[in-house]
This record gives sequence, C-alpha cells and structure tokens, in this order.
Amino acid sequence: MVLAELFEVDRSTVSAAIRQVRPLLAARGFAVPDRPGLRLKTLGDVFAHAEAEGVELRLDGAATQVRRPQADRPGRRAFVSGKRKQNTIKTTTFSDGQGRLLLSGVVHPGRMHDQTAVRTEGIAEQFRIRLGVKAKVDSGYLGLAKEFPGQVGAPASLVSGRSAQRATRRRTSTELVLVRDTAR
Repeated sequence: MVLAELFEVDRSTVSAAIRQVRPLLAARGFAVPDRPGLRLKTLGDVFAHAEAEGVELRLDGAATQVRRPQADRPGRRAFVSGKRKQNTIKTTTFSDGQGRLLLSGVVHPGRMHDQTAVRTEGIAEQFRIRLGVKAKVDSGYLGLAKEFPGQVGAPASLVSGRSAQRATRRRTSTELVLVRDTAR
C-alpha cells in the first residue's frame, strides 16, 4: 500500500485505520452535489432522492483486490472471485448520470455475484417501493432489468453479429465507467 510506504508503517496499521474510519464516514453520509446540507446515508435515502429529483441512477459492482484471508478463517474461499481469480471484496456503488458518487453500499466477499448482492442489500425491494426511480446497469444485473423492465436499463444480452455485440458492450462500458471510477 502506498500509504504504508509514505508514512513508514506496516500495511496492517493502515488497514486497521481504514476499518476504523470507514464506519465514521458512512455514518456521516454522502454529500449530494448541488444540494448543500443534504447527505445520503442509506439505500432508502438514495432512492428517495432519485425519485424526488428525477435522477437516473447508475448502479455497478466494484471488485477490489484484498490480501488473502488467514488459512484458518471460515469462509476463506468466499473471497476468491470466479471472474478475476483473485481475493476480492465487492461493493455496490450508486452514482448519478454525471458519475458523482451518491452511495457506496455494503461490502461483500468477491465470490458473490452482482445479482445476489442486489437481493441481499434490498435494492430490488427499493425498486418495488419507488416505481419512479430509473437506473442504468451493466450485464451483471440483467436479472434486475428483466424484473423491472420500465425502471432498469441494461444492455441487450442477445445482439446478432459480433460487431454489434462489441458496439453494445462499448456503449454500455462508456456509460458505466463513470460509476467504476468513482468507486475506486
């Protein structure tokens, strides 16, 4: 870690400090751009804000590489991502159409699929409650898009022709790259 090198401390010291600070920042909430004094602390706050202001949400899962859990730790394999073949944690992140971070959700072990995180965190339930909220997602959330077709937009899964598939992926990636970059 860069911070450990800069301050000449062990990586575990920096990790411990991050674990202590993260809940404090989450309790304070995420500031809303152009709305001084408004802070979003929960998933319900984000959906209420999106519905009231007509904000189209961008939703993405960000995987972050972590150190391998200790050998005797239960559930150690849960951190190994099937896609990246690395030890990761996954965070579901919400932003607005301009890529401004609105909420960084619950952290899950890397093996968890985006769709499973949606069910676990209660995101699908928020779409049921708040019918006016719209969101764009990537192909990891196709199930959510099928369940809420008027609210959640995802790339078409079956596009004929390789060049058409590449163009669809590129267009979707461009729209969602703002979410990924704000999550890191």
